[in-house]
Amino acid sequence: MSDSLPNLLILTPVKNAARHLPGYLDLVERLTVPQERLAIGFLESDSTDGTFEALEAARPRLEARFNRMTLVKRDYGFRMPEGVPRWAPAYQLIRRANLARARNQLLFRALRDEDWVLWLDVDVVDYPADLIERLLAYQLDIVHPHCVIEPGGKTFDLNAWRDNGTRTMHDLRGTGRPVRLDAVGGTVLLVRADLHRDGLIFPAFRYGAGSPTARDKHPLWGRGEIETEGFGVLAHDMGLQCWGLPDLEVRHAPE
Repeated sequence: MSDSLPNLLILTPVKNAARHLPGYLDLVERLTVPQERLAIGFLESDSTDGTFEALEAARPRLEARFNRMTLVKRDYGFRMPEGVPRWAPAYQLIRRANLARARNQLLFRALRDEDWVLWLDVDVVDYPADLIERLLAYQLDIVHPHCVIEPGGKTFDLNAWRDNGTRTMHDLRGTGRPVRLDAVGGTVLLVRADLHRDGLIFPAFRYGAGSPTARDKHPLWGRGEIETEGFGVLAHDMGLQCWGLPDLEVRHAPE
């Protein structure tokens, strides 16, 4: 079976994620893709809870499961003010810009000769052990499962949308097949690696003002999209299509 599988790199940017690491490690260890086909990479930035040290301590465990582990330390000097939730509107532009920078830095530092990249957030708390095989089976260049907090519940990852941001995967359930998306989230996102090599990255600035797939005007920062949503618009401008799987659910930790 392993001879028929491509090589894949899992990438996870982390910040103040120590509490999520035990569950994250348990889940990636039970993935059914063989060790020789899987590599993993992390970029830790600006943590105050020992996340980097926890990943260093987990290195032997990860190296036993994956054929290669990359761990990058890169601080951007940004922290949310004490007591302010990460989704607070006043901080979204700078927070998402720094997350885009972290994703791109991790990608450039960790990607070698892999065929696919799986972006996987550290606070995704449940998904099937054969998730990678299920995603690959659709033979789509960019594909995103449906991230929820409760099974059958509303969409958690609202960065995955279409139709000027008016429809998320919650609205597209029930087809049993992939649906077209204009933007994606990064909770779980499978990307053909050559698209990254061709220049498909995560814009750390407002991108795509005037593009037919960008929203007419973002309620927080005006025209253009950033980070994973900017990725979706950039993909369109490169002649690519993003896809969602509304009926394949993964679960995120409650906020």
